[in-house]
Amino acid sequence: MPEPQPPIAPEQQQPSSKTDLFLSFTWLALQGFGGVLAVVQRELVEKKRWMTREQFVEDWAVAQIMPGPNVVNLSMMIGGRYFGLPGALAALAGMLAAPMVAVLLLAVLYGNVADNPMAQNALRGMGAVAAGLITATGIKLISALDKNAMGLAVCIGLATLTFVAIALLRWPLLWVLLGIGGGACVWAYRVLSDVDADRQKESRG
Repeated sequence: MPEPQPPIAPEQQQPSSKTDLFLSFTWLALQGFGGVLAVVQRELVEKKRWMTREQFVEDWAVAQIMPGPNVVNLSMMIGGRYFGLPGALAALAGMLAAPMVAVLLLAVLYGNVADNPMAQNALRGMGAVAAGLITATGIKLISALDKNAMGLAVCIGLATLTFVAIALLRWPLLWVLLGIGGGACVWAYRVLSDVDADRQKESRG
């Protein structure tokens, strides 16, 4: 019996098979040097259209707070959504197989030049580029928050508070997730409850 598929918006597409999942995430993983967030957003939202920007923001948030690499978590969520456990495993294999070989080769090569000042400066430069990629993608996704139940202003306020807590105050990530993240969840729940109550009143009226 075929597994139920999630509803697809008219402009969305979906992976054609588990092989498509494996190959797509293999290609995605091989592009993810440093700025993986930018690559994931471009491939899944803009090119393949497996997700809308709003869905990507929501799923990425869940993947971000789960244990393990966030992009691996996201790949398993997408694979499981369309093909169940086999799809999740296919996506996971795509994320890990080729990059594991590449990392092992790079580790061997880097071991020979690790003390070279030129290699160290090159890595510092790539770190700056990676930070720029992540920042640019975050700015691009801000417009997706317009449809958030809490409103754009509240979302930006929570993001700013999180930045201050982590970057300036150096709070442990766990406390930021429990404190700011927990407060945001409670606030979103209240907003959505009020929206549901208003809809019920309108339907009765």
